[in-house]
Amino acid sequence: MIQGIDYAAVAPPLILAVAALAVLVADAFGVARRVLGLVTGSAFGAALVAVIALAAGERRATFCVPGGLRGSGPASCSYVADDFTLLFQGVVLTAAVIVVLLSLREITDSRIPAGEYHFLLLSAVTGAVTLVAARDLVLLVVALETLSLPVFALVALRRYDGVASEAAIKLFLVSVVSSAVMLFGVSLVYGATGAMHLDRIAPALAKLPSDLDPVAGVGIMLVLAGFGFKVAAVPFHFWAPDVYQGAPLPVAAFLSVISKAAGFAGLVIVLALGFPAYGHVWGPLVGVMAALTMTLGNLLALRQGTAIRLLAWSSVAQSGYMLAPLASGAHRLPEAVAATTAYVALYAVMNLGAFAVVVGFRRRSGASGRTDALEDFRGLGRRSPAVAAALAFFLICLAGLPPGVMGLFAKVVVFRSTVAGGATWLAVIMALNTVIGLFYYLRWAVLLFGEPTGRPYATAVPGLPVRFAVGAAAAGAVVLSVAPQLVLQAVTSVT
Repeated sequence: MIQGIDYAAVAPPLILAVAALAVLVADAFGVARRVLGLVTGSAFGAALVAVIALAAGERRATFCVPGGLRGSGPASCSYVADDFTLLFQGVVLTAAVIVVLLSLREITDSRIPAGEYHFLLLSAVTGAVTLVAARDLVLLVVALETLSLPVFALVALRRYDGVASEAAIKLFLVSVVSSAVMLFGVSLVYGATGAMHLDRIAPALAKLPSDLDPVAGVGIMLVLAGFGFKVAAVPFHFWAPDVYQGAPLPVAAFLSVISKAAGFAGLVIVLALGFPAYGHVWGPLVGVMAALTMTLGNLLALRQGTAIRLLAWSSVAQSGYMLAPLASGAHRLPEAVAATTAYVALYAVMNLGAFAVVVGFRRRSGASGRTDALEDFRGLGRRSPAVAAALAFFLICLAGLPPGVMGLFAKVVVFRSTVAGGATWLAVIMALNTVIGLFYYLRWAVLLFGEPTGRPYATAVPGLPVRFAVGAAAAGAVVLSVAPQLVLQAVTSVT
């Protein structure tokens, strides 16, 4: 059977894949690192334009196989460019542009090989934009590995740094284990249903014989565990703080925003399209994971004295909030998917902005080393009011306090969905954790406007790319705080 390919549907990942090969060849011929950065940023921009163009048209799908007897039934497609896919692709590609801007100075300062860095970054984002469009388990696993494998090398590209090498090894080992667990789960689901496409798995699970019920249940739990590793949900979270601290800051931002967004998109796709009939199995499990994730993440964030580890544990806690609406299982599933999607989109802006300011602060401080102590931020408001105001605003958004309305809106949306889904106990835990989170976010924000420590700081200001990244994130946060309903309207229309 020869399949036709809709090249328009696969344009975003295709553009990035071609650009990755172009960067690799250009680097072999000694092209300047600034040109490589321009090519990478332009590729992300072109892919984003392709996503916008696809959003203006109708739903597209490709890599389809006919269904039913002798192909008489509806086709099942492996790659679908629907509104949900395009929304997540837009979030991923926009964040990728910011990561490129943050990377330009980091590549020089950390003596990172530019060609390898940009090639690996393009490859990882190719996997991310493919993952959110995957509609069969094989493509999901392949896209997830395409996203994960380049990140190991990205973390370890500072070859002279033993901390980076250790972080890369930890990430590699954890990812290998999670991939093995997920593949075993996929094999069990396939053995029980005889299908790989999600639109065929769902009806097969709904009428599964009772003797295969335990097999399918174990397979679904293993698939969920595999995604739990990717999104750093407890008890699969332990790699995150050390990897964030050891990786170059732009790579840590990539893991915290792009990788997490793609992981949650894949999780939502699998649960909502493939496993709704087993909502009674994965719903309670997701609820327990959400409660443990947000609680442990917030409690350990209280103990952190460095910016990166605080953001790492904060990212773990935020994963718990994103998981909470899905605890309702198949009950009110579209509303739960919309709530999780809205939180992921809003979180991407807030967290990427915080990372961008930390990158800019390190440039301004001239710090050499990886301490990034919170005390070093004391009095930043007097030395650089604009940078301090931006960071304070992002922290207030993450805490969910006015005037950071977008953060408050995100928490209200997931809280309402969790209560509507019948998981009132989880909503209570979420409320308590929100109060805990206020302490460490506000503690950091207060330090920004305290008395300076008197430590010497370099006079150079952050580079133009970093300032543009901070400004873009701040502008997005302000717009979404003024009109947060834009996100909810968008996700409601795609779920």
